[in-house]
This record gives sequence, C-alpha cells and structure tokens, in this order.
Amino acid sequence: MGGLTLLLAGLAIWLIWTGRLQRMTAKDGMALGAALVGAVLAAKGKPVIGAPLLIGAALFFAKQGNARTKAAKRAAPPPAPPRNDDVAQARALLGVAANADVAAIRAAHRRLIASVHPDKGGTEALAAQINAARDLLLDDQDRQ
Repeated sequence: MGGLTLLLAGLAIWLIWTGRLQRMTAKDGMALGAALVGAVLAAKGKPVIGAPLLIGAALFFAKQGNARTKAAKRAAPPPAPPRNDDVAQARALLGVAANADVAAIRAAHRRLIASVHPDKGGTEALAAQINAARDLLLDDQDRQ
C-alpha cells in the first residue's frame, strides 16, 4: 500500500514537473484515469486487475515523453535575423535613433504604450505592433 502511494506521488510529481498537466489531451486524460482506476483497484486488494492498468498508463506516458523529446530535437532552426527595413520600421514606430541603446528603446516603448494601451482607450493592434517593434529592436541589440 505504501509503495503504491509512493508510485502515485511520483507519477503526480512527474506530470507536474514535465508540465503535462497543462497540455493534456484526451488520450492523456484516459491514461491518467486508467492509472487512477488501477491504483484504486490495487489498493482495494485486486492487484491482478489494477497492476496492468497502472503499468499500461506508465508505459503510455513514457512513450509520449520519448516522442516529445525526439520532436523537440527535430525542431525548426532558429529564425533568420530581421531584415534591415524591418528594423528601420520598428525604429520609426518607436521614434528612436539608429544608435539607440536598450534603455532608450525601453523608455520609448513605455512612453508609447502608456498612451495607446487598450486599457487607456487605445487599440490592441497598435499595442501589439509597438510590443513587436520593441521585441525586434531588443533582439537586434542582443545580436550586435
């Protein structure tokens, strides 16, 4: 009984640690449900029925973890650096010079976003453009 409790606690910790509870699919939910039913059956003295459910769920989650690890390794290459005209448009939108440093970019962003933020009566689209311009310029600064 104590070993089963440790196994369930370990499964719960693993699910939380890997973030699987945040992006659970229907198959994940069914496997988790099977594991819980198996644990209850094993705890009530029917390990012949409960153990295969627990083992099957553990194998399912292990297989899913391996598949996601392999998919992450095959992820797309890093994005290409921004074009010069994109950077120039972002600088024009924020109103900063070509030699502006990170502090100037952040200050210009704060000044603009305060006036066009949706909470202040601005539009979400304009706020998103200003945020994207800031991100682009900060990324460009990091690359240099």
